[in-house]
Amino acid sequence: MDIVVKGRNVEVPDHYRVHVAEKLEKIERYDQKLIRVDVELFHERNPRQSDHCQRVEITVVSRGPVIRAEACAADFYSALDSAITKLETRLRRSADRRRVHRGRRTPVSVAAATAGLPAEGFAPLGGGSTTLVQERESEPELDDDQPWHIVREKEHSSIPMSVDDALFQMELVGHDFYLFMDKETGRPSVVYRRHGYDYGVLSLEA
Repeated sequence: MDIVVKGRNVEVPDHYRVHVAEKLEKIERYDQKLIRVDVELFHERNPRQSDHCQRVEITVVSRGPVIRAEACAADFYSALDSAITKLETRLRRSADRRRVHRGRRTPVSVAAATAGLPAEGFAPLGGGSTTLVQERESEPELDDDQPWHIVREKEHSSIPMSVDDALFQMELVGHDFYLFMDKETGRPSVVYRRHGYDYGVLSLEA
């Protein structure tokens, strides 16, 4: 497992890289097929954000789904501990799902469980298989004449998946939305988190 630590406008000292490697050693027990772990450090320059000015993002790439976690704190050590705690929870959830689907007690899928409900697009987390999502990230050139900036661009490629899979992937990366290609409709779609425990689905009509 390769561990890559980098900072955005932050100098990462060698002793912190060693600390990160020691902290991440234990996550291999959840998945023996881990390929790479990217750890990214961000510093919030706004003095009003001093209580959580240091942010750590961890991205785990394996033969299964991409799993992410991030956390903010007053220092990078506390932020790293919080992010790893979230990461372990998501890795454990992914490992539990693999064990369930290899056994005899496969849960009922969301599509089957909600077949009789109105087509509002809400669904809880359910069954289905996971897929590896490949991601390319770039930083666009900034135009100083504009009051707003796009600071990050990401391009994903993945095979079509079900709503169940998209919801599961969204939970693993810790986001409030997830863009995917719906294998049932063939449309680009987005699942997103609503208030409470509900989810929604948005699709583009050709």
